[in-house]
Amino acid sequence: MDVDRITARIISAAIEVHRHLGPGLLESVYQVCLLKELEVAGLSYESEVPVHVAYKGEMVGEGYRIDVMVENEVVVELKAVEMLQDKHKAQLLTYLKLMGKRVGLLINFNEAVLKNGIRRVVNNY
Repeated sequence: MDVDRITARIISAAIEVHRHLGPGLLESVYQVCLLKELEVAGLSYESEVPVHVAYKGEMVGEGYRIDVMVENEVVVELKAVEMLQDKHKAQLLTYLKLMGKRVGLLINFNEAVLKNGIRRVVNNY
């Protein structure tokens, strides 16, 4: 499945979660519900995936964990914040670079209309 179809299905799943729960809950609640919707959509995923950090060719540890990796292609970073900021996009771009992935979705569930809280981020390598 191509990345555009995967991201469209992830966004549909997120909209379904938001439609049922609305804004105002903790990120962890949205994550659990999104994982359920990804299953319903038939997408494979991993959650809390460790991001390994290399320094000068040597692995120096796990620096971070991404919220969700879908179809081993799309990194999904979830937020429940007042407003997405540049630092959130930078965080996702860093994850993409460290994991060698091209596309990520930044989804802020704390929006009245979820489409206003979705950003697609592309790593141009």
